[in-house]
Amino acid sequence: MNDAELQTIARGQDSALAVNKVLRNTYMLLSLTLFFSAICATTTMMMQVSQGMGLVLLIGGFISTFVVQATARSAKGLFWVFVFAGLMGGALGPVISAYIAAYANGSAIVAQALGGTALIFFTLSAYVLATGKNFSYLGGFLTTGLIVALIAIVANLFLQIPALSLAISSAVILIMSGYILYETSSIINGGQRNYILATISLYLSIFNIFIHLLNLLGALTGRE
Repeated sequence: MNDAELQTIARGQDSALAVNKVLRNTYMLLSLTLFFSAICATTTMMMQVSQGMGLVLLIGGFISTFVVQATARSAKGLFWVFVFAGLMGGALGPVISAYIAAYANGSAIVAQALGGTALIFFTLSAYVLATGKNFSYLGGFLTTGLIVALIAIVANLFLQIPALSLAISSAVILIMSGYILYETSSIINGGQRNYILATISLYLSIFNIFIHLLNLLGALTGRE
């Protein structure tokens, strides 16, 4: 075996180690941020934070994503990830409280949405990790789909069409599921080397799947 072949093998081993490190750090940070979000959601529920304040927290959470992206390659990035997770989790509290109050089986709906979200995430992640498939080709389709979904969401704020709301939620769940495939594939194929950015992407996918599963389950159940 010549030097060139040895160097190729060494580079491959280094690349595999780097991928495993990013993957491990991403799942560790994702677990911590989700746990922190759960604490913040419980806190805002106990404080009976209003829906209006929840919207303010949500807007703050999305604004903080830009700060996270700007600081993702420094130690400050970790701090801002938890600021982001805290704001997003706090915003969930009023939403969950509203479902529990509005539906006779509101707690069951929330539990089903949580279970469904976990099932979708773990199934899709496990599929990519087991097969090693490259889903980078989905990037353009997902971006286009997300833009269309956002336009439809804004339009339905004025139209208030229940059927359109269900269609939007179904589409968003599919799009976010695609992003889980895309981001996980990007990590294991070396396209994403920053675990903070990977965590934010996966967190947002999980967050949106949960919110829109709540909407679908609530619509199928009917208010009390």
